Order: sequence, then structure tokens, then C-alpha cells
Amino acid sequence: MNGVLWSAIQKVGSIAITFFANVILARLLTPADFGCIGMLMIFISLSNTFIDGGFGSALIQKKNPTRTDYSTIFYWNILLSIVLYGILYVSAPVISTFYKIPLLEDVLKVQGLVLIVNAFGIIQANQLRKQLDFKKISVVEIAAAMISLALAVLAAWRGLGVWSLIIQQISLSTFRTLFYWIMSKWRPIMTFSCKSFKDLFNFGGFILLSNLIGTLSNEIQGLFVGKMFSSSLLGYYTQSYRLEGSMATIISGIIDQVTFPVMAAIHEDKMMLIRTLKRFVQIPAFVCAPIMGLSIVIARPLITLIFGDQWGQCIPYFQILCSAGLAVCLQGASNNSISAIGMSKVLFKWTLFKRSATIIFCVGGILLAGMYGLLWACALGAWFVYVVNAYLVEKYIGYSLLEQVKDVLPFVSLATVVGCIVFYVGTLCSCNEYATALVQVVLYTFLYVFSAFILKFEIAKYLLNVIVKNKK
Repeated sequence: MNGVLWSAIQKVGSIAITFFANVILARLLTPADFGCIGMLMIFISLSNTFIDGGFGSALIQKKNPTRTDYSTIFYWNILLSIVLYGILYVSAPVISTFYKIPLLEDVLKVQGLVLIVNAFGIIQANQLRKQLDFKKISVVEIAAAMISLALAVLAAWRGLGVWSLIIQQISLSTFRTLFYWIMSKWRPIMTFSCKSFKDLFNFGGFILLSNLIGTLSNEIQGLFVGKMFSSSLLGYYTQSYRLEGSMATIISGIIDQVTFPVMAAIHEDKMMLIRTLKRFVQIPAFVCAPIMGLSIVIARPLITLIFGDQWGQCIPYFQILCSAGLAVCLQGASNNSISAIGMSKVLFKWTLFKRSATIIFCVGGILLAGMYGLLWACALGAWFVYVVNAYLVEKYIGYSLLEQVKDVLPFVSLATVVGCIVFYVGTLCSCNEYATALVQVVLYTFLYVFSAFILKFEIAKYLLNVIVKNKK
């Protein structure tokens, strides 16, 4: 729980800064500017996944990795990042022609540099995670996010347009890597072991493939929207996705960052693993369900207040994506638990199945109902992935699917009932929409927390005890 709290500080801080940056930049830039970056994110995300390659997970899962293990992967990451950047650089003209936007060629050539910069800091971050030193990770991530925010806002204010977003990404990667080198005492030694690489690849290779498929599934929507619709429409989608994602991943990111190293350390004790996983399912469900419910209720004033009236088209997109926010929150813990017990090959096979299905959902959604079909397909796909993950947990860990549903359903039910009450109250208010939204936020929070204690939700009492103990 100490790791969770420090992870929470890091995630909340970083996402709050990123959120604040989006608020400012959305008022200085156009939807088309955000759309340009959204078109390229699939290539950058896939490349970053290649570089990490699952070796980070392999190093955490291995009980006592050596200096040779770490150095081998460090040099591999750098070499691969250079190769991938070269591929992106050469492919940039083809990608810009594919989207029919010439500016993307230069943007991708510069944006791709983040791959090389990130590669230099992966091992340092990995070691801090393995040591559960989330305090240092918090300092690094928040400091780098603040600096990159300041530089991006300055660039946007000076009229640099889409390049201000590139400056934000590159400066974030640069300062993050620099700070990880300062915080971590580890330094590479001049060695590369083929044996070490092979041993780590036996586990990490399947994690790599699983992560690649997952990244492709998550980012391919942007590819579809960018190609089949317009850059402005992709900008609306990107902002909706980011806003919903910042709310969903602020919970799942906190939990996921801690779950894998913790469960990897206790994976031989099945009963301990189940008890720990149960907590890692209940906590995000208890917190995320009301956040998603409230976000749907106050979507209109939330979007217009944050981004401005010109982003009003985001509202229904955002509401549909929020319907899957809880599923996204719950996917990580179960996924990490399967990795922690060393079942990377099984995880890969099932990831191939579930992610292929979600891509089929997306294609079918677009063909049937255009943009809205895609959004509902994304929501359906997120819940489908959650169910598959829950099934795997039942099969390989022993935490039954029915028990997982029982651990989540009370929070979903309460969040839904409270959401309906608060929505109805909002229809009765005669004040402006922002004042009404404030009333709804306060009322929703009070009713949800009060009801949780009245209904004697054990997880509510548990979290309260943790907070009180840490304050002391």
C-alpha cells in the first residue's frame, strides 16, 4: 500500500500536469493540430513497445538479475531504438502520403527522436520499480512533466502550432531520462551477454508480442479515424480519449505500476497472490466506477469548461468512452497477475485472440455506423478484454470469474444508482450549467461515500484505515 500511495502521487501529479497542459494547449491550438499528433501516435507507441520489448517485465519477474543482465538489455534497447528511428525516418514520406498531409513527414522525423531518448532511461526506471521505490519515480515523472508543460505552453503562445506538442513530447522524454540517471545509482558495464539475452527473451519475448498487440489494438482507432475521416475529427476523438483516459488510467496506472513487481515477488504463494489480487481488483473498482459515472453526468459542462465551446463535439465521444472506463481500470491487475506467475506464452496467445477481436469490432463498428459505431465498438472491446482476463485469472490463479464479478458489481450498481439520482437533480436545477455541475459533483461524492459506509463496503473501511495510518 505504501507503493500504491507513492504511485498515486506520481500518477495524479503527472496526469494533473498533463491535463492542465491540455486545457491550455486546447485553447491555443486547433483540433487539427491535435489530430496530426494523433495520426502518428500509433507508430511512436508501437516503436516504444518494441524498445521496452518485454525485457523490463522479464527483469522484474527474474528473482536476482545480474549487472550483466541489466547491461545487456540496456545496450539492446539503445541499438533497437536507433534502428526503429531509422525505419520511421525513411517511412515518414510514405506515412504523410498515406494521410495526405505533407507536414506529417517533418513532424514524424523529429517526433521519432523520443525513441532514442527513452531507451537511455528504461533500465533505471525498471530498477526503481523492482525495488518498489515509487517515491523517486514520483519525483522524476512530476518534475519532467512540469518542465515539458512550461516549454509547450511557451511554444504554443509563440505561435508554433503543432510543433509545440512535439516540443512537449521531446522535452518530457529528455528530462525524464536525465532525472532517472540522477536518481538511480546503476550504471551500465561494458558487456553484452547472448546467454543473458536469450534467457530473458524466453519470458520477455512473449510479453513483447502481447504488448505489441495490445498497443496496436489501443492505437489503431486513431489510424482508422485519421484515414477515413478528417484530422479535425481525429482531434476531437483524441481529446475525448485523453480526457477519459486520464480519469481511467489515473486509477489503473497507480495499481498497475505496483501490481506486477509485488505479485512477481509473491507468485509462489497462491493464497497470498489471490488475496493481493482481490485488493487490486476492489480498489480500482471502488474508485473508478463513481468517477466514470460522474463524468458521464457532467460531460457537457466539463468539456466546455476545460477545452472551450469549440470542442463541444467531444461530448458524446467522451460519454461513450467513459462507459468502458471501468473495464480499462480492471484489465491491468489481472493481466499482470498472469505475467507474474510466468505464463507469458499463455498471455500472448490470449492477447492475440482478444485484441484481434477488438480490432474486428472496430472495423465492424465503422462500417455499420461510422464514428459512433467505432466508439461503441471500443467500449464493447474494452469489456470483452476484461472478461477474457478475468477468465484467465480463474483458470491459472484460482480467483473465480463469479467471485471477481461479485467483488466489482456492488460498486458499479451503487455508482449507477447515484448517477441516475444526481442526473435527475440536475434537471431540476434552474442555475447555469457550471453551477449545476458543481452541485452534482458534491452531491454525487457525498451520496456515494455515505452509501458505501452505510452498506458496509469492506474496501471503503480498508482504504480509510490506510489513509489514517499513513497520516500518522
